[in-house]
Amino acid sequence: MTNAVMPTYARLPVTFAKGEGAFLWDTAGKQYLDALSGISVCNVGHARREVADAICAQAHELLHTSNLYQIEHQQALAEKLCALSGFDNVFFGNSGAEANEAAIKIARLYGHNKGVAVPTIIVMSNAFHGRTMATVTATGNPKAQAGFAPLVEGFVRVEYGDADAVAAMASNSNIVAVLVEPVQGEGGIRIPAADYLPRLRAICDQHDWLLMVDEIQAGMARTGTWFAFQHSKIQPDVMTLAKALGNGVPIGACLAAGKAVNVFGPGNHGSTFGGNPLACRAARAVIEVMEHDNLTARAAELGEYFLSQFREKLTGVTGVRDIRGKGLMIGVELERDCGELVKQALERGMLINVTAGNVIRLLPPLIITDAQADQIITMVSELVQAFLHPAAGERPS
Repeated sequence: MTNAVMPTYARLPVTFAKGEGAFLWDTAGKQYLDALSGISVCNVGHARREVADAICAQAHELLHTSNLYQIEHQQALAEKLCALSGFDNVFFGNSGAEANEAAIKIARLYGHNKGVAVPTIIVMSNAFHGRTMATVTATGNPKAQAGFAPLVEGFVRVEYGDADAVAAMASNSNIVAVLVEPVQGEGGIRIPAADYLPRLRAICDQHDWLLMVDEIQAGMARTGTWFAFQHSKIQPDVMTLAKALGNGVPIGACLAAGKAVNVFGPGNHGSTFGGNPLACRAARAVIEVMEHDNLTARAAELGEYFLSQFREKLTGVTGVRDIRGKGLMIGVELERDCGELVKQALERGMLINVTAGNVIRLLPPLIITDAQADQIITMVSELVQAFLHPAAGERPS
């Protein structure tokens, strides 16, 4: 039988049947420790009871009415997100790409309202913002863009982490915004200097540009604060969220503050399913769990532990280029491509990821125990050692 699903992913040979906390079980009953969280989605773990109960209760009451009407859970979720982040209002969609599309449209309309003929957004090398035509153009990965030309106009790219390169774009009168990830996930867990976002904020203020942060992977407590930009003590004009906001229920959000707040009016943007009662009730339950379990502090604490342990075990190992992280966004960079480690870990009952070719990316659930953290650290360290320096004919068991 041919596969009826389009082959847009090179899927691993496993199908999961159930999950609980930090564990998954496949259809044969084998258990796996999840150190990826569905790519930073299931931050409060799989099948979290409070979230499941909220979804079930809401499904019995009301799934959809449309945004032609007031939606109680949407309003409550928007108010909570604004209180946590310092933003003023929210547009809800269904994914991170949709959230970034909303941000791009805000920037363009903001520019047109100022009389800019070709509003242009500064984006970064190695960025990842989505797979739609506008967001794949903003993405700094030629492989993701290959075959989809002509791409969308209105973007210029500079090196990630280089605030001087952003400042140098001031001579381009079409610039209206800067779009940046506070921590690059797909780009290889790249963490800029501490003064990077504050400098971008100052540059944007100087030139009346919007500062827009993509927190789709780094947001929702993963880096040890509710949102990664909060480490820098600045307030962006636009922030995008998705992934962990619904813990697996599709929801995206684009938040606006200051001069971005009143850019959108009736008819400027919309979404049939965005912000529906089910997705918003799920997201509210996720936030309630995160607050109850103090997962921002837990992510910060565990992140420091992961880094210290990996540095103890792997620093000085020939072939290990760098060990870095922010909260529970952790990257171990090797000197050569190491994609085969994903399958080796799978065989040993652990889910990891390799991004940018040579960076082992770990995004475990924020609810993992100390023992589970130690298990991840031990297994990944063993895999790296065996991969870089295998004994003759020996493979990791």
